Amino acid sequence: MPLANAATTAATSGPPPTSDLLSLVVYAGLAVVMISALMCISWLLGHKSRGGLKEDPYESGVAPTGQARLREPVPFYLVAIFFIVFDVEAIFIVSWAVAWDRLGWAGYLQITFFIIILLFGLIYLWKMGGLDWGPRAWYRQRDKRKGA
Repeated sequence: MPLANAATTAATSGPPPTSDLLSLVVYAGLAVVMISALMCISWLLGHKSRGGLKEDPYESGVAPTGQARLREPVPFYLVAIFFIVFDVEAIFIVSWAVAWDRLGWAGYLQITFFIIILLFGLIYLWKMGGLDWGPRAWYRQRDKRKGA
């Protein structure tokens, strides 16, 4: 029960000493002053040029050709979404793995149910063609339109 004693002690110990709070305020104040001073020095001493290529989307010094906004293919967007979804799921699984000894069988059954749902989602995604790229995806779409 050391965890319970630490929680009780932390809850009843009261606010932190003013010296700790004062040091935090001084540190934050010095950080703000330092950042402001560096930005002002940069603004005062920096090279100022207006016009020409300065108003372009990318200040590389090279005149742009074509549009600044290009359309990204949908598969790249889908890969980004799948990565986010499976990355969040990995966070849940890793957090379960860290605390598996305290969760017992109930935690094991819950994470097993969670992984089964993930597998069903992945199988559904695979069957619907969400993971197909290139010619295979194009042929699958063509066959769906023909009704084959």
